[in-house]
Amino acid sequence: MSHNKLEKIKTALISVYHKDKLDAVVRLLDELGITIYSTGGTLDFITGLGIKAQSVESLTGYPSILGGRVKTLHPKVFGGILARRDNAQDTEQLSKYGIPPVDLVIVDLYPFEATVRSGAEAQAIIEKIDIGGISLIRAAAKNFADTLIVSSREQYPALIELLQSGKGATTLAMRRTFAAQAFRQSSYYDAAIFNYFNEQEKLPVFQQCFRDSMSLRYGENPHQEARFYGRLNDMLEQLHGKEISYNNLLDIDAAVALISDFSETTFAILKHNNACGCASAAHPLTAWRKALAGDPVSAFGGVIITNQPVDTESAKEINELFFEVIIAPGYSGKALELLRTKKNRIILVLKNTALPARQFRSLLHGVVQQNRDTAVEMPDDLMPVTTKKPAEKEIPDLLFANKLVKHSKSNAIVLAKDGQLLASGVGQTSRVDALKQAIVKAQTFGFSLQGAVMASDAFFPFPDCVAIAHEAGITAVVQPGGSVNDEKSISYCNEHNMAMVTTGIRHFKH
Repeated sequence: MSHNKLEKIKTALISVYHKDKLDAVVRLLDELGITIYSTGGTLDFITGLGIKAQSVESLTGYPSILGGRVKTLHPKVFGGILARRDNAQDTEQLSKYGIPPVDLVIVDLYPFEATVRSGAEAQAIIEKIDIGGISLIRAAAKNFADTLIVSSREQYPALIELLQSGKGATTLAMRRTFAAQAFRQSSYYDAAIFNYFNEQEKLPVFQQCFRDSMSLRYGENPHQEARFYGRLNDMLEQLHGKEISYNNLLDIDAAVALISDFSETTFAILKHNNACGCASAAHPLTAWRKALAGDPVSAFGGVIITNQPVDTESAKEINELFFEVIIAPGYSGKALELLRTKKNRIILVLKNTALPARQFRSLLHGVVQQNRDTAVEMPDDLMPVTTKKPAEKEIPDLLFANKLVKHSKSNAIVLAKDGQLLASGVGQTSRVDALKQAIVKAQTFGFSLQGAVMASDAFFPFPDCVAIAHEAGITAVVQPGGSVNDEKSISYCNEHNMAMVTTGIRHFKH
């Protein structure tokens, strides 16, 4: 069969949940003289437009039964869809049983995901598992050689253009394209249902399906192709700037995860997924200034995020820095005007910080999945293990530093004081190297570490880190604990009047 041969559409079956945008389609089908079969509310909608349509019940001889659960599941419907027009036995049986061939099927599915998101009762969710619709989609898509399947209202403009240009006829190539889109729709729908059930059943199966996607300029490097799968607009709205890149997305993801752990007014600046500056303060401008002071060199070309709307006062100073992306829950009119002065600068509104509960990534020839690290230690989680207890003013700094080290590449050490990141050592092969890196960095930018605190993402296997920290002026330490040599680090702290607390929670990040 030629891929470009036009085949005239004579009969259409329409059964949809969403009626919006359907009127233009059925008017065009009527103009083209195409016989329409329909069901229930869709039939009422079509006839309400003054367009003639026949009920599926008149074809099958059966009414809609079981509260609408069974409407189209009948040989006279599926026979017309699945019959092979070039198969003599099929066409003979159509004639014998009075089954009209169906050349076009327009169907969409019950809103299962939306019902789940609405918080509906379990039975209401079950009723939104489509049976007839998904069967029609699969049948028509399977027989794309003869039948055109339209499985979503988003396809109506393409359908209208196709019907107008072909005067009611389609080619095999066109039908195959629509069939591929239909199977995409059905697989996505089935994956959503499975994952709903698997929240309780916990079957060891990895099944994810993303219907929406966007192309990216390239991957981590210009020679790598890349695409983002998912609904980015559910979380972020882009107000200005160039196309978001793969590396931008990695930094944005890290930034959103970090800021979601802070309730205090906070600014953070990230570079290569790590915070190079971060501060919490009562006033946004103060938080910004302290965050930038942490590492004004690395901040160049970074990603900025805050959990407060950006005001004009802060925007004036932020605008002095070259950066790639800024993310905030909102912007004042003047602030937005200032920030828009650089045409490529990406300005994003963070609608929510609800990241998925599970993370996954490709690894070797498969996929690994884990629960997201959502642990955020509170004051009661800081268990003193030394004779000296942290001073009252050190407690907020220990919690602040512990949040940051959680979001830093391992091995990681964070040094902080007065709600400000003084320096961090990240991604090092030894914890000692991470600490030394942090100390040198803090000193480079003129910070005194006297009275500062230190956070480690994992336990200290030896007392060398607390010894180096003490020599630099660190007075309090937070770490998970759990090493067979914990007592050695604790003893050193006791001997040198340092406070140490453990949390029992490790925060590796690779």
